[in-house]
Amino acid sequence: MVAFTDIAIERLKDAISASESVRVAVVGGGCAGMSYRLEIVPKEDEDEEDIVLNYDPIKVYIDPHSASILAKTTIDYVKSLQSQGFTFNNPNSNTTCGCGMSFS
Repeated sequence: MVAFTDIAIERLKDAISASESVRVAVVGGGCAGMSYRLEIVPKEDEDEEDIVLNYDPIKVYIDPHSASILAKTTIDYVKSLQSQGFTFNNPNSNTTCGCGMSFS
């Protein structure tokens, strides 16, 4: 299953309100074929088939298709001199594009 580092959870807590949750998904597109999507959604956006992770008080929704691709993925928050943001460490990814935004 997907895991979040402590710093990633702290950044999510800073970014969302009590009425919001987070959706993690894999979508088609990008140079390598698939891209990660991490978005803030209303708490009532949960689909009955979603896998729900509870990082009190944050709920994370993942659709079953994305969950299978993201198995054993760790989501981190990295801040450097050049950039900052969430990163996906996905051991199931064969290749990534040069910009790091898509994978296959």
